[in-house]
Amino acid sequence: MKICVAGLGLIGGSLCMALKRAGYEVWGYNRSAAPREYALAHGIIDGVACGFGGFDVVFVALPPAAAIKFISDTQFASGTVVADICGVKKVIEDAVRSAHKDIRYVGTHPMAGKEVSGIQNACADLFDRANMVLTRSASTDEEAYGIIKKLVKDMGFMRLVECSAEVHDRKIAYTSQLAHIVSNSYVKDDEIESCLGFTGGSFQDMTRIAAVDADVWAELYLYNAENVEQKIKTLTDNLTKIRDAVVKRDYALLVSVLEDGRSRYCDSSAQSFQREGCGFSEGEIKATLLHD
Repeated sequence: MKICVAGLGLIGGSLCMALKRAGYEVWGYNRSAAPREYALAHGIIDGVACGFGGFDVVFVALPPAAAIKFISDTQFASGTVVADICGVKKVIEDAVRSAHKDIRYVGTHPMAGKEVSGIQNACADLFDRANMVLTRSASTDEEAYGIIKKLVKDMGFMRLVECSAEVHDRKIAYTSQLAHIVSNSYVKDDEIESCLGFTGGSFQDMTRIAAVDADVWAELYLYNAENVEQKIKTLTDNLTKIRDAVVKRDYALLVSVLEDGRSRYCDSSAQSFQREGCGFSEGEIKATLLHD
């Protein structure tokens, strides 16, 4: 199987390294020369792709707008398996369908990353024991889907989560995009200027992801705007309840609001713990354990 990864950044470079570690032939493509040269010089890829007609699988490791343009404009061989790794899925799925190309598309989203970017920060074990989300629709080719599932396992992912693009976008608005929005908002307090000696793990957890690339995340938020807007509203409503209890100096009300949050977290954590070592199927989502 001959594989190409288009987009040699942190995730794309790590995909190349994980696939090569598993024994696959991996070629790379990047519009700018420096990442291509770095990948070739450091053995991250076996060669630089000049066209895409000779590949069985092409992973598109680009931001949404660039991924849509790449898939729409590129000439693939008939039946090529094309899988994007974008943090939003419905917009990509719709664009691929409207392009009427003779490819077999599978949406993927590796749930792994770093606060830094660039191929120089890529590593072969980035996906070890991580989750991978695959999306499917009525038009998904089952053979292509099976090929991507095998590659996901071979790259070291621990759990495969399967759902529709719509479910993915709703969930990711909460688990990833809202978390980044909260972190970005949290660091805009002037107290951050002089916190040496006052910080612990909670501060580090809250601020760590505020340093991510603004262009990348703004694009993700806007491509998933309806879901992001709803999650911001829910968060704002819940913050307002706490603020109101504090303003009123209402101890009983504040305890009640805080206890509701603690209870919700404990319930969700208990469910996660029970599922940690197994797969499960629940409504619109199916999860499969790939590695113990």
